[in-house]
Order: sequence, then C-alpha cells, then structure tokens
Amino acid sequence: MATLASSAPLRREPATIAPDRVERVLGVLTLVLLAFVLAALLRGVDQWGRLPWVLWVHLATMIATLALTPAILWMRRGTRLHRKLGYAWVCALGLTAIDSFAIRTSGHLSPIHILSGVTLCALPMLVITARRHDHKRHRRIVRGLVIGALLTAGFFTFPFHRMLGSWLFG
Repeated sequence: MATLASSAPLRREPATIAPDRVERVLGVLTLVLLAFVLAALLRGVDQWGRLPWVLWVHLATMIATLALTPAILWMRRGTRLHRKLGYAWVCALGLTAIDSFAIRTSGHLSPIHILSGVTLCALPMLVITARRHDHKRHRRIVRGLVIGALLTAGFFTFPFHRMLGSWLFG
C-alpha cells in the first residue's frame, strides 16, 4: 500500500554559516600573501625613504585587510566581534581600492584598476547583504572579493618588475 505524504510543511535546514573548506583555504592563501608582502617589505627596507605617501597608505590598508581576512573567515559568524571586524575590513579594503587610483604605472591606469572599481561597487552590497542576513549572497560576495581584490590583485604585485616583486626576488 502506498503511504500518504505528511501534510506538515517541509522544514528546510538553515544553510550553515560556519566556515567551510573554501573559506579555510582562502584564509591560508591570504596569510601566505601577507607573509610574502611582509618579507618583501623587510627586504626592501633600504628603499623605504623613496616611497611616496600614497604607496604607504596602500600598503598599510592592504596589510590590515590581509591580516583581518583569515580571522573573519574562520571566526563564528554573526557575533558583535565579527561585525566590527567586518566593518574594519570593508573600510580597509575600500581605502585600498580608492588609494589604488592614485598609483599609476607611467601615468596611466592599468587593467588591475578594474578590480578596484569592481571592489568599490561590491563593498556596499557586502554590507547590505550582511545587514539583511542574506548569508548566501554575503558569502558569495566575500569570496569574490577575497579571490579578486586580495589574491588576484596581490599576485600581480609580484611579477613584471613591480616594486614588491623586485624587493622580494631581486
């Protein structure tokens, strides 16, 4: 005999907001990038006096963003600390993106500046999705920013005779 389906509504389990494997890997990759940046800075200490202030602002905000990323990705979500660190992360990454427009190779914007524009558009959406408790979109935006604005842009600071690459490998 066939059984009757229950008339009770199906209860969907809420999507977990705990860190998953992707976020753990992104956190580790961010720490690796941070280690490369710090190592390059230490190797280039004799050239620090030649750097314009705009590069120092860019480096400081990027180092703050890189340092905050694993902590935020790996911590318990929804806590007051997570929100405060998240706002600090958004501010640091936003300042990094804004500051990048003052950094130009041979006086022109480069293709990497496209990431800065995308970042500045994505950051407000990141905050809005967090405030709306839209965990799925929030997580997607965070991952996109970490992969695009941090890891991809960070990778391109080392090759092609760029300053950090020259200091680290030169």
